[in-house]
Amino acid sequence: MPIPASLDSGDPMSPRGVAIPDVRERLFAAAERVLAREGPAGLTNRAVTEEAGCAKGLLYNHFTDLDDFVAQLVLDRFEQIAAEVRPLPEQAGRGDARENLTAAALALLGANGPAIAVVALSRHGVAEQVRHAWADGAPGPGAVEDAMARYLEAEQRLGRVAADADCAMLALALAGTVHHLLMHGSAQPADNPQLVRRLVAALVVTPSEPGSPA
Repeated sequence: MPIPASLDSGDPMSPRGVAIPDVRERLFAAAERVLAREGPAGLTNRAVTEEAGCAKGLLYNHFTDLDDFVAQLVLDRFEQIAAEVRPLPEQAGRGDARENLTAAALALLGANGPAIAVVALSRHGVAEQVRHAWADGAPGPGAVEDAMARYLEAEQRLGRVAADADCAMLALALAGTVHHLLMHGSAQPADNPQLVRRLVAALVVTPSEPGSPA
């Protein structure tokens, strides 16, 4: 009797034997939903594959183990954030400089960002794999900091950021604080956007403000 396609661990199939397009993203999205609903303790192979509506063995067809899966999820989401923030320097001269920076900072604190960060920290193997990948050049928090620094420098050349501002240090302070919120959370996560706006307002002085450097 032939083995049903859904039980053949070599095929990326749903339980009904229907091929699943972009398996990795489907599993990643399912993991984010599980994390948002149940927290890190609820993230298991079974929970993810059931949420994704696919065969239980599918995750292990594409990842070494659950730690590898979570690490690849973290790296994939940081790569998406880096891609979102990368064009930031090109926005120099357009819109409000502080709002542009705030939007870039908040990209790190997307809806599932804190939950993904918590599960990464809670699994030693994941944290090590992610650190090694970042050390080898995978996009991480440093890519966001670099985009912010280049954006501030571009605005500074246009006279929209104070001439004596240390752009690299401003970017480090902003990215570091957001990274802290991402990894450790805040008492009221819904307040994060306002906290980031207050931080940007405190750090970034624009020449249009009374008493600011020309």
